[in-house]
Amino acid sequence: MAEARSRAAWAHTSSLLAMLANVNRDPKRSRAFRPDDFDPHSPERSRRAAVVKGKNFDILKMVFVDPASPTQRATPGQAPQRAQKGLVEP
Repeated sequence: MAEARSRAAWAHTSSLLAMLANVNRDPKRSRAFRPDDFDPHSPERSRRAAVVKGKNFDILKMVFVDPASPTQRATPGQAPQRAQKGLVEP
């Protein structure tokens, strides 16, 4: 029963999201959105999977994993690494 209620709520919400996205999209650049594009319970959604290919994966690795990247996240209370080296004025 809870799953049916969740499906019904998402059917309603995904319809609203598709309408909102279609109103704000550029018709020359993208296709029209369908409610299934926003519905997590859609059977099509389970078949579609995000594929990370070589070039994109290398960019993600460089940004999030590579320790030699020029900008590393600072811990709270600590200045970013570039500011410590004097490359950027704080």
